[in-house]
Amino acid sequence: MIVDAHQHFWDPARADYPWMDAPELTPIRRAFGPADLAPLLKANGINASILVQCRSALAETEEFLRIADATPSVIGVVGWADLTDAALGETLDRLRALPGGDKLVGIRHQVHDEADPEWLLREDVQRGLTAVFAHDLAYDFLVRIRELPAAIATAQAFPQARFVLDHAAKPPIADGGSDEWSNGIAALAACGNVWCKVSGLATEAVWSDWNAELLFPFVAHAATCFGEDRLIFGSDWPVCLLAGSYGEIKGALEACLMKLGPQVREKAFGVNAKAAYRLPFG
Repeated sequence: MIVDAHQHFWDPARADYPWMDAPELTPIRRAFGPADLAPLLKANGINASILVQCRSALAETEEFLRIADATPSVIGVVGWADLTDAALGETLDRLRALPGGDKLVGIRHQVHDEADPEWLLREDVQRGLTAVFAHDLAYDFLVRIRELPAAIATAQAFPQARFVLDHAAKPPIADGGSDEWSNGIAALAACGNVWCKVSGLATEAVWSDWNAELLFPFVAHAATCFGEDRLIFGSDWPVCLLAGSYGEIKGALEACLMKLGPQVREKAFGVNAKAAYRLPFG
């Protein structure tokens, strides 16, 4: 089973996506759905995908579960739920009972958009994470360098939980990288209960001037930190279209992973996602 562990669907005509307001995002400010992704998966030899939240709304999570229920290739959903809600456990029970609810594998929030860099450490958020893990769900860290210390402390606070770091914490590739990023993800990886998606990297580079060789040092550092058993491939489609086609993104990441060894590539394209999200295959 070859898995794309990070892709999105959205329709700006039907819902509000505040992060999409920037002028440079105009090329992707249109509807993307299962019919758009299906031929790309087929052309690139991908069997299944994980659909990941785009906005802070339960309505989106419910919609994604309906899509997953009707779309066999969507093997899992990382949805949104309000971690600060004292009744989060009941909300998760309700989501699980919906059509497609069995495909809910994780929860995510745009932590890097919060004003407080220590938002993850708030008492109400930590209480919410307790409910997430009580429901045997993973939690996706959507953080940048600024929020890495809070992510590290959170992973340490829940040693039995499963965390997934999205986009390798968005390294500053366009600026040539930074020690702060390198050291931060090394410390997060040392927690032992965090997987890392090598996704969204091309869009952290100069969109018109990148290639696999440029991305490789960042993929290699993530591999050094997390090891071959905790590295996961994700396309970040359709955000990735800002920098390249689905095939170009997949090809570049595959080249980076193969350079580290065929077993690294093989695990990152399937079994590691299965372990992180407890996916039902194989």
